[in-house]
Amino acid sequence: MQRSDTEPDTESGTEPGAVRLPATAWAVLGILSFEGELTGYEIRKWTGYLLRFFYWSPAMSQIYQELKRLERVGYATSRQVTGGDGRDKRVYVISEAGTRALTDWAENVPVEPPVVKHGTALRVWLGHLATPERLREVVEAHRDDAGRMLDEAEFSRRTVADVPGWAYQELAARWAVRHYASERDLAERMLADLETLAARRR
Repeated sequence: MQRSDTEPDTESGTEPGAVRLPATAWAVLGILSFEGELTGYEIRKWTGYLLRFFYWSPAMSQIYQELKRLERVGYATSRQVTGGDGRDKRVYVISEAGTRALTDWAENVPVEPPVVKHGTALRVWLGHLATPERLREVVEAHRDDAGRMLDEAEFSRRTVADVPGWAYQELAARWAVRHYASERDLAERMLADLETLAARRR
């Protein structure tokens, strides 16, 4: 249901000489565009809070990889600070060049259609090699997972709706809610289709 973390996306800006970056780097830069300075851990919390429902759920190593990439091209800067607990930490902030590049990317770079890699549908496609009972288990598990993600996405949507100035983020969260509701309903329909097929064969 979610986009692959390792998808080889090489979208770039449209201006002459623009830096080529994977879409995951633009996503990290996008998080920096909302706030001031953020640590890598705080960026990870942002992806877990909303972005994971419709685009990306990265590992910490991936986030730091993208932050280093953004620093190399001048789209972000960082500095070492001492936290309230006395520990040193590195915080990152978007640069003016990064804001210009991100704006150009968001407004001008064509959006590629999503590539659907649906493990449940693949298992049903190979249904001739599985028992009807096992197929039902797979589809039921997907239905239940979609229902859980729907509840989590709706919680995030309600929370985002209360944040002033976050109207567009609420719309993205609403998209995620509808997506997981659709996945849940599609699984229910697939279960009915499996039952119809089994009845014809009995």
